[in-house]
Amino acid sequence: MFGGLSVRTVVPNPSTRPGLSLPGRVLLAAGSAAVVVEHVVLGLVTRVEPAAGDDPPTLVEFHRTTVTGRFVLAAGESRALPFAHPLPWETPITVLGGQGLLDLRMGLRTEVAVGPLLDQGDLLGLFVHPLPAQERLLGAFDTLGFELRQVGMQAGRLPGVAHDLPFHQKIGFWVGPLYAGPMSELEVTFLADPTGLEVIFWVDRRLALAGFGHFSISRFRVRHDGVDEVDWTDLLDSWLRHAIERHAAAAAGPPAS
Repeated sequence: MFGGLSVRTVVPNPSTRPGLSLPGRVLLAAGSAAVVVEHVVLGLVTRVEPAAGDDPPTLVEFHRTTVTGRFVLAAGESRALPFAHPLPWETPITVLGGQGLLDLRMGLRTEVAVGPLLDQGDLLGLFVHPLPAQERLLGAFDTLGFELRQVGMQAGRLPGVAHDLPFHQKIGFWVGPLYAGPMSELEVTFLADPTGLEVIFWVDRRLALAGFGHFSISRFRVRHDGVDEVDWTDLLDSWLRHAIERHAAAAAGPPAS
């Protein structure tokens, strides 16, 4: 880095969950001259697909924490700056079924300012595991025969849904056999907050002979507490049947006058 300053960010355990704090240290070492550090800031960064069009995915910073403000590092001096970087409740998950998905790039980036110069280091990879309710629901999808198709982050806010991040995660499934007639595709979005989990279903059915399709949105909510007392397979089945009924009603359109 500039001025002979070296920077290294250490996170002992890169596995975490939404709503937790990620502990670590930023290690600074000056060279042969003193360095005036204006600030050290950490940012959570992830790979986001555009809302529309053919533009390539971009890295988006969605949460920042200031580790320290201005200070002077003497020549030859080293300093360790501890931090506990909070993860927003809406942080997308990047580990499903115990496996980290390579295309879901998530990391912590260290920004150091020295005078007018700014350096943003490489991403330190993180593994964001599901919250207990998310994990139970993903397990219930597997029990009901759904197969994971694709996962990604999409730019844009969801209409009519309160959330803070400028993007949302969609988890796409091949539909289980019991539900394959009424719908052909299902995408799920999780939006967590301190009390619970908003679950959004994007139901799609492609009508090949007609050459068009139709989709509808259904929303559900569960609390974080009491996850071990819920029959998640039964709950998910009821949600799916409700979503299918709603989807069929929306596809039929308003009644004829």
